[in-house]
Amino acid sequence: MIREILGRLAEGEDLTEGEIRKVMGEIMEGRATSAQIASFLTALRMKGETVEEITGCAKEMLKKALSFDPRTGILVDTCGTGGDKSNTFNISTTVAFVVAGA
Repeated sequence: MIREILGRLAEGEDLTEGEIRKVMGEIMEGRATSAQIASFLTALRMKGETVEEITGCAKEMLKKALSFDPRTGILVDTCGTGGDKSNTFNISTTVAFVVAGA
């Protein structure tokens, strides 16, 4: 599936939620090569992602995600994903050290 989708993305075609979920399923199940994954993500980014495509990817990743019970008290996430292009200083690593020492 990923091979035919790569051609369509290169032509600038949008994918349906179902189509992109199938591709993401292949990726999440380890059935795509690193080169195919890189090509898919690059082609998708160059075309420009639609809301439907992002939604489909997110739904498929959530379907495959593993949940866990940390069996602890309150958890805090101190980092972001970056890439917001706001030219700000990311202090999440520093925050992690400060919080760990508190």
